[in-house]
Amino acid sequence: MTETATARSSRLTPEREADLYRAVLDRLRQVGYEALTMDAVAALTRSSKATLYRQWGGKAELVAKAMRFSKPGGIADVDTGSLRGDLHALAQRVDDCAMEQHSALMRGLFMVVHTNPELLRAFREFLVDPETADFRQVVQCAIDRGEVRADNPAIEYVPHMMLGSYVTRMLLDELPPTQEFLLSYIDAVVLPALGVPTR
Repeated sequence: MTETATARSSRLTPEREADLYRAVLDRLRQVGYEALTMDAVAALTRSSKATLYRQWGGKAELVAKAMRFSKPGGIADVDTGSLRGDLHALAQRVDDCAMEQHSALMRGLFMVVHTNPELLRAFREFLVDPETADFRQVVQCAIDRGEVRADNPAIEYVPHMMLGSYVTRMLLDELPPTQEFLLSYIDAVVLPALGVPTR
């Protein structure tokens, strides 16, 4: 996160920020990204538009951060002692109901992201890049423990595999990802690619 974004975020209490993100996500489910307006968000949250723009800079950043809010925080407290345990712990942070809601929102945003450069930039900065960094850190810990060889060519593709599992589950099966699906995917695809036993 940039220093400017950090300074903006510090102006709201965590409780107020969480309430606002929930209101944005609710409105997003109702009307979609294109019809979501800062005027509507201001009215829903009893905020001024000036406050919203000062805090987030615009709709794209606000939506991306609201989507990030809907997922649990980083990997600071994930340390099970094994790569399998760490990846399973990450997959189990979100229950099936929350994953279904998040997936529904993402389906609605896929087309917009690829036709809206501002939203694409915001998604990369506040969603894709942090998730990618988390997965890379988990794998690096596994390398440091000696579980994964540092020269394994699959290391570079762990973020692709993990993030791709969400997308392909929706596209191929027309189903939201579930904990059961993600855990089986980790054991069947990710760990074998990295040369790590699943049991």
